[in-house]
Amino acid sequence: MTGAIRLAVIDDHPLFREGVIRSLTEMDEFNIVGEGSSKQEALRIAVEHRPDILLLDISMPGGGLDAIPLILEQIPDQKIVMLTVSEASDDLMTALKSGAKGYVLKGVGSRALADIIRSIAAGDSYVAPTLSARLISESGSGTQINPFNALTDREREVLELASAGLSNKHIGLKLDLHEKTIKHHMTQIFTKLEVSNRTEAAMAFRDELERRRQ
Repeated sequence: MTGAIRLAVIDDHPLFREGVIRSLTEMDEFNIVGEGSSKQEALRIAVEHRPDILLLDISMPGGGLDAIPLILEQIPDQKIVMLTVSEASDDLMTALKSGAKGYVLKGVGSRALADIIRSIAAGDSYVAPTLSARLISESGSGTQINPFNALTDREREVLELASAGLSNKHIGLKLDLHEKTIKHHMTQIFTKLEVSNRTEAAMAFRDELERRRQ
């Protein structure tokens, strides 16, 4: 997307909220249009300011998870990203099923968070790699799960280009994304496919293509 990305940050811990806002506003491409600390403030800010991305905590007055369907009922195309300490699978699944586009753990660095926000603003989705890998593991009890089914459309696109030999820089140019965003996609891909490098990912991708042709 062109122009500054308009953000709202909802978190009931003032120091954390202020830190997120300060670190993101230091980058010219982000514009903070609202901040709050509760479910009701999240709904009000979403309706009044229509941010491109709404960063939303889970643990706050009214509950962040409960805020998602209320906001999307009013603004169906609102992009909501959970920024939380919760690693509970139930919280993750509830957020995604309710319509959140991202689930980010609060230990993330400011530049990584910026990359994630850019990616989601461009139409992608994001789940912290450790959590997406755990979901695959938990869902595989007694059943063989194809890890390629856990890749997002964007991750498949990146993997296909990487398998064709393109560097992160050239993939970014082709997809009109930042190189660091591509690096985050590759990290997600490595985690989900349980591989450690691009060569192994490319081999797994080619094996999957061959399997599907059979």
